[in-house]
Amino acid sequence: MPQATAIRLHINDDVVIATQQLMPGNRIDAEDLVVRDLIPPGHKIATRYIKTGEAVRRYNQVIGFAKTDIDVGKHVHTQNLAVAEFAREHSFCADRHDTPKLAKPATFMGYKRRNGKVGTRNYITVIASVNCSATVVRNIARYFTAERLADYPNIDGVISLVHQTGCGMNGAGEGMQALRRTLTGYAIHPNTAAALFVGLGCEVNQVAPMVEQLGSMQPGMLQSLNIQDLGGTSNAISRGIELVQAMLPAVNEFRREPVPVSALIIGLNCGGSDGYSGITANPALGGAVDLLVANGGTAILSETPEIYGAEHLLTCRAATPAVAEKLLGRIDWWKNYTSRNGGEMDNNPSVGNKAGGLTTILEKSLGAVAKGGTTNLNAVYEYAEQVTDKGFVFMDTPGYDPVSATGQAAGGAQIICFTTGRGSAFGCAGVPTIKFSTNNVLWNRQRDDMDVNAGDLLDGVPMQVISQRFFDAIVRHASGEKTRSEVLGYGEDEFLPWQIGAVM
Repeated sequence: MPQATAIRLHINDDVVIATQQLMPGNRIDAEDLVVRDLIPPGHKIATRYIKTGEAVRRYNQVIGFAKTDIDVGKHVHTQNLAVAEFAREHSFCADRHDTPKLAKPATFMGYKRRNGKVGTRNYITVIASVNCSATVVRNIARYFTAERLADYPNIDGVISLVHQTGCGMNGAGEGMQALRRTLTGYAIHPNTAAALFVGLGCEVNQVAPMVEQLGSMQPGMLQSLNIQDLGGTSNAISRGIELVQAMLPAVNEFRREPVPVSALIIGLNCGGSDGYSGITANPALGGAVDLLVANGGTAILSETPEIYGAEHLLTCRAATPAVAEKLLGRIDWWKNYTSRNGGEMDNNPSVGNKAGGLTTILEKSLGAVAKGGTTNLNAVYEYAEQVTDKGFVFMDTPGYDPVSATGQAAGGAQIICFTTGRGSAFGCAGVPTIKFSTNNVLWNRQRDDMDVNAGDLLDGVPMQVISQRFFDAIVRHASGEKTRSEVLGYGEDEFLPWQIGAVM
């Protein structure tokens, strides 16, 4: 069947989406209109005459307001569409419903930990408390090459987590709390079998309180050192190597075994989004999330600035009014945060997003929330907070992909699911990142970076088939198959905790 030249997403929409480049004079028979501009793939075409100031709808939701009169067949984009304030109707819990659990849940091959969690990978993680210890941390981890780990086939590697902060900040402020949640979250992460904290010694973010907070782990599997106490860099590197070497035999004892998918927590992210993201990969991932929840698993939606304008679609799915109120509270926090830093919530979309057909943050957000599927919103978490609720939940993070994924991983996500339409160069430290392409052009052009394609939805492949494809990929990569980001070496440089507050 030949591909339609444009897609209508809802009968009430004021625009359709081009599936290929259209030229002035091209006719869209299904809409009984003639194209009047050059329309790139993924971009919007007006299907009615829209007066200045009128709301424009896509997904049967407002994506902006006309800056000028827009004729039928014209290109609808940044030149004639803008964001303006308008009231959203919040029907708390109106769409709340039960999700039946499957009688025989799916399984994957994972690493059972003594605390009941299950890893999708088996790493030793070396963690810097402060930027000053970054060089020592990197050198400890780099010592453990594939050759030196050859006798330990069940260990995926020794990874380093370094960052740009840890001192020059308020020791009791939001920024320090978020940093400590991130670092301790990685230390007890299911994919981390053993951890070594490395501090300088005089920093604000001291190692000892974090180790004390974590409490008892398997003997010998949580270690720490300070560079100043050991007499400097060389001694600290040597001591760190000794400590990690002592961990190797015990970490290698872990073996993959069948475990229920209910043990999985996946993080949902998107980056380099385009006009197809909300049509193909995001809703397909939402379908996979519904399958995961039916299997008893957990999915984390995040990127708070990129749900702005679509939060009403989440509050109506809230399990309780308190969950809905907490989500709106985080939106209010962001409004204040962006304002005091001289920004606005509608600073999105990015240059690449706009080139791909996304015009306003409202349009981007409406497509982004589709990643969360259709089940109840059961909880709202702060950045890097440990996720303990099952089902679909939300974590407050920035929209910047590395920062968002770092928070999700620190909260316990053992897999990151990442949709992209423009192409992405990203992988999460210690956590396999599955890349989902929104369109066939990207899939064919940047195939080396992509894991799964959703572009053939536009060729007629049913949404359910693609959602199952996504779910199967989650299970497959959770069981050990490397993602493209892992093969290409992404992860350590993309570890990026959220820096909140002033650097002093």
